[in-house]
Amino acid sequence: MDHFHTRTHKLKGNISPDIQENIKYTTQIMQDCNDLVQKQFKIGIDHEISIYIVYMDGLVNTEMLQESVIRPLLQDSFPQERTAISQYVIESADWKWIDTMEDAMTAVLSGNTILFLGGEARAILFSSKLFPTRGVQNADQEVAIVGPKDSFTESLRMNTALIRRRIRDTRLKVIQKQIGTRSKTDYALMYIEDLVQKDILNKIQKQMDKICVDGIFDNGMLQQYLEKDSKTPFPLYQLTQRPDKVASSIMEGRIAVVLDNSPMVLLLPVTFNVFFQASDDYYNRWEITTFVRILRYIAAIISIGLPGFYVAIAGFHPEVLPTPFLLALISAREGVPFPVIVEVLLMELSFELLREAGIRLPGQLGGTMGVVGGLIVGQAAVDAHLVSTIVVIVVALTAIATFSIPNELFTSAFRLMKFFLIILCAFWGLYGFFLGFLAIFIHLFYLENYGVPYAHPMVEERGRLSTAFQDFMVRYPLKRMKYRPEFTKEGARVRQKEDEDEK
Repeated sequence: MDHFHTRTHKLKGNISPDIQENIKYTTQIMQDCNDLVQKQFKIGIDHEISIYIVYMDGLVNTEMLQESVIRPLLQDSFPQERTAISQYVIESADWKWIDTMEDAMTAVLSGNTILFLGGEARAILFSSKLFPTRGVQNADQEVAIVGPKDSFTESLRMNTALIRRRIRDTRLKVIQKQIGTRSKTDYALMYIEDLVQKDILNKIQKQMDKICVDGIFDNGMLQQYLEKDSKTPFPLYQLTQRPDKVASSIMEGRIAVVLDNSPMVLLLPVTFNVFFQASDDYYNRWEITTFVRILRYIAAIISIGLPGFYVAIAGFHPEVLPTPFLLALISAREGVPFPVIVEVLLMELSFELLREAGIRLPGQLGGTMGVVGGLIVGQAAVDAHLVSTIVVIVVALTAIATFSIPNELFTSAFRLMKFFLIILCAFWGLYGFFLGFLAIFIHLFYLENYGVPYAHPMVEERGRLSTAFQDFMVRYPLKRMKYRPEFTKEGARVRQKEDEDEK
């Protein structure tokens, strides 16, 4: 019968004072692990103290291990007392005593080094992690014209350092734990102690502790386990690769989940308007940012509704068009053998295929594939009288509008809703169009994220009106953004001191 490797499954046994027992146990547990490195030697003036060192090749800083641990131990002047070991390896950045084989093997697999001592029923754990990882690079998915250019990497400690570098406050807390019964992936919850809502923090911690799965390898997986309402296409968590966005979100009372091996950081709770905000919104003047944000909201409506609206008008209600537009529509569709719905779906699905192909192709070839492929397919379809020129224009405008939304997860939801509206409009015309939009709005107003309404600040406003809408469609000047948003706990929402000269 199949069985699950639960979190209660642990290696049995404490560390033995007999070093041969420890060697036998380790060799048995780590059988066929050819990347395991084992070193055994004797130290002391009379070579009476047996030493057994274990670590994983490729996961440790061997230079540090050699200089700070092994070399001092091999000195001829090493004393006979085993307790003097700590004095001779104190050069190591971090070390501690451990008592169980479970702790020892987990530490080895995490990139640490374990030193067993003959005659001691405990071992020394040295922090010697040096995982192969890439350096800090430019953010390729969330490009900003102004502001910082760095992005997260796959290293947990490097990512927390990028955030800590921006918030030099002792109240910024980092709670580190592990998740995954087999992968034992490290993760960290980061928040500011006096800004976070404790009930939200407790809910998240309980959720994380309840997750019992064999492995978590990316924050994209983790967010799916955290979702309570999986029947919505809209993302209930925000993923970002920009440290400045995470730092500013933490300063608003939000919680960041940093997962080892993931170049994206999870932010929660969220509302739908945070997906329309870009990092450089706060580095530009408020007039420019406001104009761009209004364009994004218009782009969202176009990306979700324009194809369906065209299907409704062309298929059911052409009489609402002015005569010149109606004649242009009839002329454009002359010779097209398909009904409007088939025409639109054919082009939309073709564009989705081109988008997927462009993502999978390497480097700049992907972008070239999207542009050139779209032009070739569109022109060829028009020349073959499979689709009309108006449909090509509608699909192109929809694609441009989709790319204007700064969050890919939110864009994916809009792409799905687009087909939902197309189907409704194919059956009921403009009635289906408006009913579809009404259903989407009701769904958005129904959603909730850790007690925070998803449609905030349009619903359930608990503060002053100006406080709620100061960073919505219109971004106020920074000097007037005196209060933190809904995520911050009550009594800690004042962001900046009142300017005496403005009173």
